[in-house]
Amino acid sequence: MKKVIALLTIAVVLMLGISKQVYSQEEEIENQEVQTEETIEQEIAPPPTAATLTAPTTEGKTFHQVLKEKFIEGGPEFMGIILLTLIFGLALAIERIIYLNLSTTNTKKLLDKVQSSLKTGGIEAAKDVCKNTRGPVASIFYQGLDRYNEGIDVVEKSIVSYGGVLMGRLEKGLSWISLFIALAPMLGFLGTVVGMVQAFDAIEAAGDISPTIVAGGIKVALLTTVFGLIVAIILQIFYNYILSKIDSLVNDMEDSTTTFVELLVKSDMKNEKK
Repeated sequence: MKKVIALLTIAVVLMLGISKQVYSQEEEIENQEVQTEETIEQEIAPPPTAATLTAPTTEGKTFHQVLKEKFIEGGPEFMGIILLTLIFGLALAIERIIYLNLSTTNTKKLLDKVQSSLKTGGIEAAKDVCKNTRGPVASIFYQGLDRYNEGIDVVEKSIVSYGGVLMGRLEKGLSWISLFIALAPMLGFLGTVVGMVQAFDAIEAAGDISPTIVAGGIKVALLTTVFGLIVAIILQIFYNYILSKIDSLVNDMEDSTTTFVELLVKSDMKNEKK
């Protein structure tokens, strides 16, 4: 799984670098075309009126282009760190989702196989079934079958202790995802505070409270908060999905282990009668 995280991180970084180069080239071409069109229009068109001056300048731009422009306006210092939190958080979340999906087992089908194996081949046959089945439930069953000769009480204790170990494995990495969820908006707020300080420094240097200086500085400062909150929202959605998946697996483990112990008790009683 560590290799998966590394490959995902490298792929995302490469894609971001390539897209940045491509879009920078597109921006240069678009700027050259716009400058050429503006010079031609200035030579042909009449002087601009109030209506033309108030026309929107973002017309014709896609959402991706606007998002990229706002990201660049926010500054590379805090925007880059926020982007890294998104990349690492998504990598951990995807790794957990893949692991949890691979850990999902059809417990009803597994219990039927174990029950039929106990009837036909005994404990060893049931252990082979659990060994060839993927998932934490099968591992718990195998631990219980391995301690079957020591008594049902020992089986129950081993199931409980090993179940706690498996629950820890299911929750591995969640603390890092929650850290990135909390870190992204905090970095955004920090960028906002730094941007506000820079805006007031610009006002002090200009010696005049110009609306242009104030509005521009505040806009750039607030962009880091916006992107930080967006990253936190995205990671929070993945985090809640992972928690719900873990809860489902844990409930399935508890229900199936209860039924499994009952099967072992019935099998033990039948062996004593014989």
